[in-house]
Amino acid sequence: MFKKFFSYFLFFVIFTHVDAKDYPGSFADLSEKLMPSVVNISTTQVITTRSNSFPFEFPPGSPFEDMFKDFGEQQQRRTSALGSGFIIDKDGTVITNNHVIQGAEDIFVSVNGEKEYEAEIIGADPLSDIAVLKIKSEDNFSPVKFGDSDTARVGDWVIAIGNPFGLGGTVTSGIISARNRSIGLSRYEDYIQTDASINSGNSGGPLFDMNGDVIGINTAILGQSGSIGIGFSIPSNSAKKVINQLIKFGETKRGWLGVRIQIVTKEIAEVENLDEPRGALVASVAEGSPSEKGGIKSGDIILEFDEKKINEMKELPKIVAETEVGTTVNVKIWRNKKELNKKITLGRLETSEDFKPQLKKEDKPRQTRIEGLKIDVRSITDKDISQRELPKSTTGVVITNIDNDSPVNYLKTGNIIIEAKKRNINTPGDLNIVVNSTLRSSEKNILVVIYNNLNQKRYIGVKLD
Repeated sequence: MFKKFFSYFLFFVIFTHVDAKDYPGSFADLSEKLMPSVVNISTTQVITTRSNSFPFEFPPGSPFEDMFKDFGEQQQRRTSALGSGFIIDKDGTVITNNHVIQGAEDIFVSVNGEKEYEAEIIGADPLSDIAVLKIKSEDNFSPVKFGDSDTARVGDWVIAIGNPFGLGGTVTSGIISARNRSIGLSRYEDYIQTDASINSGNSGGPLFDMNGDVIGINTAILGQSGSIGIGFSIPSNSAKKVINQLIKFGETKRGWLGVRIQIVTKEIAEVENLDEPRGALVASVAEGSPSEKGGIKSGDIILEFDEKKINEMKELPKIVAETEVGTTVNVKIWRNKKELNKKITLGRLETSEDFKPQLKKEDKPRQTRIEGLKIDVRSITDKDISQRELPKSTTGVVITNIDNDSPVNYLKTGNIIIEAKKRNINTPGDLNIVVNSTLRSSEKNILVVIYNNLNQKRYIGVKLD
């Protein structure tokens, strides 16, 4: 009995001893080594306002508000903001978040809590929320290097160093809580989630692994009142590509495919006879885009891009953006229940219509042909909803042309198709998918829901040829 107990005790001691090897006894040596490479960033900006010279205020939206907006005394006030960053070369190149320096007139960088320097912007990218600064000095600085964020695993130890609430040189520790997080903050999201405390002012600071390499740029927290143990960092492998372009060109050069995509649901996969919900469904194709030139059509499902499988819709934009402009790639698509391959030569996102600010194009919206119904449609606009006094949540497509031999030639231009085959219609691509899948099935009838030109909802059975 004693021998059995002793063997269990010995096993327990050895087991806990082996486990303890992965638990750092202290972060002191690592923190001391890395601290000179982490900087505190302060910015200033002048905001101009006008004081109200009237003893009363006009209601918001009042025509008098615009009429008298230039009256009153002009006032200027200087605001400041704080953030963090880190040095990546001895000449003083600093990485931070775009939102830390956006709109700044003056940028100052404090190194190791001691000397303060002025800095200038080399390049900034709002889409990834990354900015590159250069310290205006001939001094030599202590840089850190990037690690391989792809090898970082959930459960790995990490430390964050930054300037939370203006308290510079603050070290916090934790683990990687999750990978590949998407929180709706930016266009390209693949965040590392960590429980290392990250607060306001940590933005732009580094997330280090236990080798002292930067595997993430701290950029967001969950919760407005402070850290609740859920922080998010931009993975270093994604950040490096943007940073290299900003340093080399002062701007980004992302690959552009020219499609608007949506999630492949279980129902869509069943209708399209796809083995499982995967890939990215093409809702529409931009006119003159690489995809249009390469033969991609609305309703196609992109399964692979440049031999990389697309398991979820959100993976495609990131992979495309990271592919060099001008590269010809193979795109595997699913169309008519079979795989096809298309050769696409990528354009540049920043020079495309997709990248430009979305100006109101309500005067001449793009028309899309729904060949199966022999009609032309366009997406519904906010102006349509407002003028016709429809529910604000209304989605659908407006009929702009109907052929004489159309199966719905009894409808009128201006009618709005809001549903087809019990599916909400958000884009012309949605309608095309329903119509095309019906044409390929044995059942040729579709139940369509419309708003007529009197804004009355009507259900219509449509027989396709």
